[in-house]
Amino acid sequence: MDEALLRSLTPSVLAVLVRRGADFAAAEDAVQDALVEAVRVWPADRPRDPKGWLVTVAWRRFLDATRADAARRRREDLVEEEPAAGPATSVDDTLQLYFLCAHPSLTPSSAVALTLRAVGGLTTRQIAQAYLVPEATMAQRISRAKRTVSGVRLDRHGDVATVLRVLYLVFNEGYSGDVDLVAEAIRLTRQLAAQVDHPEVAGLLALMLLHHARRAARTAPDGSLVPLAEQDRGLWDTTAIAEGVAILQAALARDRLGEFQAQAAIAALHADAPAAEETDWVQIVEWYDELAGLTDSPVVRLNRAVAVGEADGPRAGLAALAELDDSLPRHTAVAAYLHERDGDLAKAARLYAEAARKAPDLAERDHLTRQAARLNTRGRR
Repeated sequence: MDEALLRSLTPSVLAVLVRRGADFAAAEDAVQDALVEAVRVWPADRPRDPKGWLVTVAWRRFLDATRADAARRRREDLVEEEPAAGPATSVDDTLQLYFLCAHPSLTPSSAVALTLRAVGGLTTRQIAQAYLVPEATMAQRISRAKRTVSGVRLDRHGDVATVLRVLYLVFNEGYSGDVDLVAEAIRLTRQLAAQVDHPEVAGLLALMLLHHARRAARTAPDGSLVPLAEQDRGLWDTTAIAEGVAILQAALARDRLGEFQAQAAIAALHADAPAAEETDWVQIVEWYDELAGLTDSPVVRLNRAVAVGEADGPRAGLAALAELDDSLPRHTAVAAYLHERDGDLAKAARLYAEAARKAPDLAERDHLTRQAARLNTRGRR
């Protein structure tokens, strides 16, 4: 069974049913039924036109469900309109499905789950495993999301920025479960980039590729985090880096700068340095200035303080940090790093320990605890 083919056909088959008049929730259920039937039938009898086969089976399942639902008898008129079996239209409605799944009435987590189900072609179980939640919980989340967008037409142009935020959330979900959400986000963003001529779509794809290129070097064999400056750059994926840089350069040449392009430019400067000490921190600070102007994000300014500390010295970084709210996530960890760079090891050790207590996940907490222990050990020598 060609699972990749089924996943690639899922959004366009779903869109055909919605365009014919099925509401989103019923259409999605019918498509899932058709996929199950394909898994059963195709290994022994693969159709010449896989998409047409799926459309025909899904449409029949939808009509069967409609007939069986007494509350929806008004839809029985659709029975007379059933099209003859044959090649399906080549119109690609995947882009409209992206916009539908990124509907503003959905919560970010629901939008991500619905995108993975409707556009990514993942099963509820796969999505639940990726999120580390029970399958029943994810099924309820997806059902609520489908009910929310049912009745929303596919003839309205959506907000590209919203779709990009959803895809970035998918990317940031991490690597847990039997579905690699990072790879899935890259696949979906490639698909979107093939349909949308927009520099920020290219910027997001470049950013994903450049971050993903460092994946193999981010953790040690024992699972502990490896900071960027200590990573083995020989483990970085140079092919992904080259592709990301090429995509970014083409996007920047259009002179329509956005936040994802700016983030990708920073990632490209890190990727371009043969060693950590050769990083062009001055140019990175300039890109953070651009990014801060685009987003006015305190998290961006926090990262900028680190870059200033590298470019102009730790005291300049601490001065930039002093302008920010100390309740920001990771503010204490940044302060610890800059104080260590400035030679105040005792204060840095205390701050690392404090940051560990505030860490959002176990891996980061363990890393910060080790940093505090390392400095305390040095202080006793």
